[in-house]
Amino acid sequence: MTSEEIDERKRKRMLSNRESARRSRMKKQQHLDDMMNQISQFKEENDGILNQVNLISMKYSRLDAENSAMRSRVMELTERLKFLNTTLKQVEEKSGMAMDIPEIPDTILKPWPFTCSVQPFLRSAYMFQC
Repeated sequence: MTSEEIDERKRKRMLSNRESARRSRMKKQQHLDDMMNQISQFKEENDGILNQVNLISMKYSRLDAENSAMRSRVMELTERLKFLNTTLKQVEEKSGMAMDIPEIPDTILKPWPFTCSVQPFLRSAYMFQC
């Protein structure tokens, strides 16, 4: 092999290595761009989920407050009904007239059974942020 052939081979190898390094850099850059796009997509998805969790948490709090108010109202009305029934019985005893006083059904006084376990949802949606 002559020195010209050796120089030509070195030159071709050097050009080949440069091209290979350029392709490798481009591939790395493309991979980095893909990862950055995926990060942006995950952040948007995370924000959407965070908004949903906050909305559900607010709805839960509102419904819990409504349930508490309704339970309080049921207890208030139950006490009022008991008082009125007692008053009617006293009127019946004093007047001698028979009054039809229906008993309070147990189902009204007892809370409804839940088909699934109820656990308070008190966690903040921010616990899911990275």
